[in-house]
Amino acid sequence: MNIAVINGPNLNMLGIREPEIYGDSGYDTLCALVKTHGEKIGAEVTCYQSNHEGNLVDEIQRCYCKVDGIVLNPAAYTHTSIAILDAVKAVGIPTVEVHISDVSTREDFRQISFVRAACVKTICGHGLNGYTEAMDYLKTIIEAK
Repeated sequence: MNIAVINGPNLNMLGIREPEIYGDSGYDTLCALVKTHGEKIGAEVTCYQSNHEGNLVDEIQRCYCKVDGIVLNPAAYTHTSIAILDAVKAVGIPTVEVHISDVSTREDFRQISFVRAACVKTICGHGLNGYTEAMDYLKTIIEAK
């Protein structure tokens, strides 16, 4: 089983950017967490992060026929990117949308998620553990096929 963890803009700044919202763990900690969890559940995990929308689209497209599931935190592009939505729809890979914070309790503009329409589940507000929850959910979907 192969799972891609794809992160959008500013997630490389975890631990620095607004730690009261996103926590004090860095991006390297997140990557180590998902890789360790991948070993536990029998999944090979790749981590990718970009601040650029087109690079995220390219990475989603690279997943086609190569991964069984995607954990996607599009970050600010959640609220603006039809291109990322279209990429997720195009590859047809089960994708879980993840947000470290509970976006439903934040600014009005964060209430809109374009990518959610193409995702099998959304996990918000569970911190970095939301990523491992997403991986567990994908495992159940992948194994049920």
